[in-house]
Amino acid sequence: MAGSGKPTKWRIRGDYMETCNCDYLCPCIYTRMEAMPTHTLCSVAMLYHIEKGRFGNIPLDGLSFVVVAQSPGPMHEGNWKAGVIVDRAGGTDQRAALAAIAQGEAGGPMSHVRELVDEFLGVEARSILFTKSKRKASVRIHNRVDQAVEAQMTGANPDEPMCIDNVMHPANKRLGLAKAKRSHIHAFGIDFDDISGNNNGHIAPFDWRSD
Repeated sequence: MAGSGKPTKWRIRGDYMETCNCDYLCPCIYTRMEAMPTHTLCSVAMLYHIEKGRFGNIPLDGLSFVVVAQSPGPMHEGNWKAGVIVDRAGGTDQRAALAAIAQGEAGGPMSHVRELVDEFLGVEARSILFTKSKRKASVRIHNRVDQAVEAQMTGANPDEPMCIDNVMHPANKRLGLAKAKRSHIHAFGIDFDDISGNNNGHIAPFDWRSD
């Protein structure tokens, strides 16, 4: 992948979910990341499950990666620390491709998030279990991440979650609103636990490609 002098073309699409330690609804979303997180700092785990994707000639179908991050204040100010967990189910080349995309090294939406990260905490390969239904999604990574969300459904269309549109977010400019049913993060020195059911979550489809 590296050393050819020519950027690798890639595209991935699938399902996104997150929980963070902010109260529902996270103020970062509707203030363009300018608000103070509701508990001073923001701890978040962002799961991307790829339904269909390729990095050059490397297939990425069915694989996942998680970005674990923490911001000490308003997210637009930067100073984040972040680490990446890639799916151990993939081979060496697949894991390297996931890491390049997740870190923003390969271009795409995460290249903009990369500009906010002051301290990169590394890449781990772990087994990632993602499950999804119409209303719920969850991810488990043993001893690292265990989170579940339930979409906040709208009375206008009970088959679709309420959404917030035209937001600054790497997954999608349209995010489904959800509450975290559980949120446990213990990775890269970032620790957070909540089972109150009142913390923020999101679900969305994503469709990324190289720049």
